[in-house]
Amino acid sequence: VLNINPSKKETVESEGVETIFFNLGESKIELISSISKENAISKYLSKKSEGIHHICIEVDNIESEIKRIISNGIRVLNETPKIGADNKKICFLHPKDTCGVLIELSQEIN
Repeated sequence: VLNINPSKKETVESEGVETIFFNLGESKIELISSISKENAISKYLSKKSEGIHHICIEVDNIESEIKRIISNGIRVLNETPKIGADNKKICFLHPKDTCGVLIELSQEIN
């Protein structure tokens, strides 16, 4: 649709997914497919079908952002950042506190 080639393909065994990244200016689009029937993506797809799963926001210091977000009464799904695709620290905000949208925080690992 956008006439762009993938910039990276990666399997994230710990999450049971394959990811494909597309660079689009300063932004990235990540397509995710499940390689396991027992992970969050598989469960989501069985309930909701295909479509947008989450939005990711890149931050400079994920630990301080998690503390700030929690202090504002927003729940997170993991208080300790995990390593996600593209070897980044990640944390998800609870969608019940973000108008039903799953939001991921992401930080480059130096």
